[in-house]
Amino acid sequence: MTIRPPDVRPVDSGALAATVLVVEDDQTLLSTLSYNLRREGFRVLTAADGEAGLALAQREGSKVDVIVLDIMLPGMNGFQVLRQLRTTSDVPVLLLSARGEEQDKVDGLELGADDYVVKPFALRELLARVRAAVRRWAVPASRPPTVLHRGPLRIEPERRRVLVGEQELQLRPKEFGLLVTLAMEPGRIFGRQELLDTIWGEEIIVDERTVDVHISWLRGKLADAGVGGGVIRTIYGVGYRFVVPAEQPMDHG
Repeated sequence: MTIRPPDVRPVDSGALAATVLVVEDDQTLLSTLSYNLRREGFRVLTAADGEAGLALAQREGSKVDVIVLDIMLPGMNGFQVLRQLRTTSDVPVLLLSARGEEQDKVDGLELGADDYVVKPFALRELLARVRAAVRRWAVPASRPPTVLHRGPLRIEPERRRVLVGEQELQLRPKEFGLLVTLAMEPGRIFGRQELLDTIWGEEIIVDERTVDVHISWLRGKLADAGVGGGVIRTIYGVGYRFVVPAEQPMDHG
């Protein structure tokens, strides 16, 4: 891998005009990634620690299309950055780590990461993953209605809000995505893999248990708001379906 200075002017390669934030404390790797992403036509922002990366992501907001985030950072590590980020943003995040243990991957994906790349990695592979993440982010699925009314639930997809009466549920981005996907078609059975493909993306390899974990969290929050967790029914061996609350007794089936 040839190391180039990070301030070389980008080469117009016809790639997607998108912004990538790279958070990496290894200055050599940071320079290499910055240079090559710019060659691909991306606008690149950089940070060398977790606190700076989180602050930059929050300041830039929707201008950032993808975040490449190292896990082993000084101070606030990548998992902590991701946890904070997911309270306000669903921007695609690719985690970088020198550790390839399965539990690390599961932890990162369950916190809301979209992809996980183990060091050392092939530069072409990472660039391809960034491009794929940008495409998924830039081309959303068919636009849902402005408001979904499902029993006592008021779901506002564009505003990313869920209300029960006057109470707003505090949902993580993936929990919100699951609820909207299921509630759009009450009664339809969604397989776990279909939910993964729809919400996490077809190109992301995630264990199906991740869906079960997020469904469990979602059910708990619905129950706390007085809506029975049974509105999301488990179809054993297949997946889940949404039942409009007024149409069934409130239980946790």
